[in-house]
Amino acid sequence: MEEIWRFENVLIKLHFQISKFPNFQISKLICMVRFSEEQLTEFKRLVARYPDGKQKSALLPVLHLAQDSFGGWLSAETMDYVAELLQIAPIEVYEVAIFYSMYNLKPVGKYMFEVCQTGPCMLRGSDDIIAYIGEKLGIKPGETTQDGMFTLKTVECLGACGYAPMMQLGKHYREHLTKEKVDAIIDECRKTAANLN
Repeated sequence: MEEIWRFENVLIKLHFQISKFPNFQISKLICMVRFSEEQLTEFKRLVARYPDGKQKSALLPVLHLAQDSFGGWLSAETMDYVAELLQIAPIEVYEVAIFYSMYNLKPVGKYMFEVCQTGPCMLRGSDDIIAYIGEKLGIKPGETTQDGMFTLKTVECLGACGYAPMMQLGKHYREHLTKEKVDAIIDECRKTAANLN
């Protein structure tokens, strides 16, 4: 009975979160709380890097695996599942996920603009770039566009101070940002998304 209640509770939370993003498929989300066999194999490989009894050391790469596997973000249910797999307390997972900006704690868009906001980038105009992206997309930092296409996020130093202002888009850096470059990046993302559909 408790498992049924927990499952229904998870569905209600997922429905609430996903109602903000109509292009997500609910069938994908319902299955999000368990790794596939392939993902479990990868999980075991990650944990095997560390000595017996030190499985908590695999937390960072396992959170990356979970985020990549479950829609680009870490729900409370996903973090609880990671804690269960690693045999640690859920709070130990929450502490890490909340601390690092590389983990997303709510649904994110297909394209996430992670704009550096620390000293060198700020001196070179990152505040203006953040404001411009927000104006162009109609969102504020930490928000996602209604169509689920873009998320704007401010982050701490990305280690590319010589190329300021800059941002990370997926696994790539976009450097020496200007309004014109931002326009081109947004257009590029929209064209890429249209070609994939």
